[in-house]
Amino acid sequence: MPMPHISPPTVRGLVRDAATAPSMHNAQPWRFVYHRNAGVLDLRSDAARDMTYADPDNRAQYLGCGAALLNLRVAAAHNGLVMHTSLLPDADDPRLVARIRPGTAGTAAATGALASLYPALSRRHTSRLPFEDHPLPDELKQLLAREAEAEGARLLFPGGWHVRFLLDLIAEAETYAEHAGDPDEARWLRGATAPEAADDGVPWSAVGPASEDTAWHTRDFGRGAGRDRSAARFERRPQLAVLSTADDDPPRWVVAGQALERVLLAATTVHVATGLTTQPLERQSLRWLLRDPVRGGGAVQMLLRLGYGQGSTGAVTRRRPVDDILDLEP
Repeated sequence: MPMPHISPPTVRGLVRDAATAPSMHNAQPWRFVYHRNAGVLDLRSDAARDMTYADPDNRAQYLGCGAALLNLRVAAAHNGLVMHTSLLPDADDPRLVARIRPGTAGTAAATGALASLYPALSRRHTSRLPFEDHPLPDELKQLLAREAEAEGARLLFPGGWHVRFLLDLIAEAETYAEHAGDPDEARWLRGATAPEAADDGVPWSAVGPASEDTAWHTRDFGRGAGRDRSAARFERRPQLAVLSTADDDPPRWVVAGQALERVLLAATTVHVATGLTTQPLERQSLRWLLRDPVRGGGAVQMLLRLGYGQGSTGAVTRRRPVDDILDLEP
């Protein structure tokens, strides 16, 4: 039976939704190529958006592409489509992240679960603002853990001394960055040397305040920007989650990106604000220490901060036009 094709206008809509995904410094490191005759959509990473300092092995870039892939699957399910994906990063063509083919209908349960996340695509964004000191219910934590598991990853909610240990690692990583400098931060900050209204990067309006105390160390995008940055008191007990995979290679990084976005969309659906913390993940010596101290195995792919926002949860960052990220080929 021949595989169904999808029209270029439908592909454009799917790619537009896919591009709402999060990525490190909002670099949006994805490109899509639609081969019309074959009816195949390729997802590729964009070499022009590599971060040689903060992401030398492109792990974070693969996570961002994985998040975009999950969004595309959600948008397809919303439109009654099923997309079969093959994860393809390998040494021969490391920029080819996934190949996506429209297929016959999947199970109603699987399709419906993804489609239910569609309204959150336009609402999800990274918050760098303080959250309320109100704990997440255990039922919600279990729900988010199941969402990660559905994509082949594990979500752990540490408590007690483990949270304090993670906060210390975040502080150490931020202190190191403060002294060493980070050219990637400067490159992707908008509103200092680049226009505030750029289609990528982190606009000054989304940077968020500095922390007034030492309980939480936010990434200081304002370093060297020549602009004043307000300060605020963050939650006393940050609620962190650790996303990990059993193995640590490019295919698992794409898996982690899909799991991450599925968790973020599910949290957004129930009005939980989310933020991503990558400072310790950018230093291999600290990333190793982020592992589950009880089980020990697995590779940590992302640290999440979750909570209930105090009113506004911050600015929404812009996205690149579809024509900039999609190529239509015969």
